[in-house]
Amino acid sequence: MPTHPDFEALYRDVIPSVVSVYVGGRRRPGGAGSAFVYDDRHLVTNEHVSRFADAGRVELRFADGSWRVGEVVGADAYTDLAVVAVDDLPDDAAALPLAADNPAPGRSVAALGNPLGLDGSISAGIVSGANRSLPTSNGFAIPDVVQTDAPINPGNSGGPLVGFAGEGGSEAHGEDDAPAYEVVGVNRAKQGDNIGFAVSPVIANRILPALVADGHYRHSYLRARTLDVTPTVAEANDLDAPHGVLVVDAAGSDGDEGFLHGCRGTADYRGTEIPVGGDVLVAIEGNPVRTHEELMRYLITETRPGEPVAVGIVREGDPLTLVVELDERPAVDRDDRSDRGGGSRIPVE
Repeated sequence: MPTHPDFEALYRDVIPSVVSVYVGGRRRPGGAGSAFVYDDRHLVTNEHVSRFADAGRVELRFADGSWRVGEVVGADAYTDLAVVAVDDLPDDAAALPLAADNPAPGRSVAALGNPLGLDGSISAGIVSGANRSLPTSNGFAIPDVVQTDAPINPGNSGGPLVGFAGEGGSEAHGEDDAPAYEVVGVNRAKQGDNIGFAVSPVIANRILPALVADGHYRHSYLRARTLDVTPTVAEANDLDAPHGVLVVDAAGSDGDEGFLHGCRGTADYRGTEIPVGGDVLVAIEGNPVRTHEELMRYLITETRPGEPVAVGIVREGDPLTLVVELDERPAVDRDDRSDRGGGSRIPVE
């Protein structure tokens, strides 16, 4: 890799695979976003970009100026990913490989897409942080989100966050010989100056094949709301140390030892109402759970609905292991919500 990243070469090589997406129709407001080529027939974009497609129809403009009409064939509101099918891709619109692993902070990246309706734009920066949790408007928090200082503006959503393959030891997913570039995130949102977020390749690699094959992804559902055990939460609950996640409430009977127990109420602790009395979840299938982020990542990437999982908890000071059968998370009503980047401060598992 060169001493200084060659973003001019990156743009030249990658932009034919980046697509401007236009949605709307008689029944819904129009809008624009971005996408990139995933395989020889499918594009990847954000669910919130595809959401208002009229009868699933989107108009696509490629870098060579040609137009196509695509069909939204799969979408997942919980990770804000969607897949668009399109026939007859331009010859130079090659699939962009997804990285197998999440990028490390400090890695050079470029965000490509259609910001503010400006086709074929590139902005550059670095990965500012990894393993972030990004709330969505449906109360769910997307785990493993990549943070970058490369500007991501309205219209960039759904486009690729691209890194130089081989930087930081990364290898392209499913490639024997790593290409020059790889997608290290699906651009999603801007949260402030020099703070943008992208859905991670680890999550995308898990979700996208199901969207292509089945049109949807079946998310595991623990049927609980949790809160990270911070020092304040630990003190309010008389815990020895800030560790794990507190079960704020959970489906099932609190009188049954086979169910997680939610909090009994709240307590005023130093002027703040803190949930108290629930189980503290500290492990799943033997893997430590230190934060809500770790729990969500494990549920999405390692489990399926209907599977039993062993959950390590602390209940009233005593360690226990419960075997909980995971449900399937209910579908989101795509017609009855908007995406404003907000969400519950106590995420639902």
